[in-house]
Amino acid sequence: MGAEVLAPSQAGRDDVVLVWEGVEVLAVRLPQLSESLDHILAAMERRHGMPLSALDRKTKQSVVRLLEARGAFSVRHGVETVAGALGVSRFTVYNYLNRENAAKGE
Repeated sequence: MGAEVLAPSQAGRDDVVLVWEGVEVLAVRLPQLSESLDHILAAMERRHGMPLSALDRKTKQSVVRLLEARGAFSVRHGVETVAGALGVSRFTVYNYLNRENAAKGE
């Protein structure tokens, strides 16, 4: 997800310091959520072996389902970012999400 490991002395107030038996051993700097989404999209492209925009509609729908499960759409501009990566409109992403949610309700 793009986290960075640091010495505890380099930790900022938003970093996570890990303590082992009372001793600070390392710090982890978590990326901003929007950066994490970029990492997730890049990993998905590697997994599929092609740009996400080149995938067929059914595969794009499964990508949207997976991204929703990972919280991608809770990130500011998440829908726009995913739409751009998939080469579809925001409206299409919302349709994929609505279709999935409707199927869950049945």
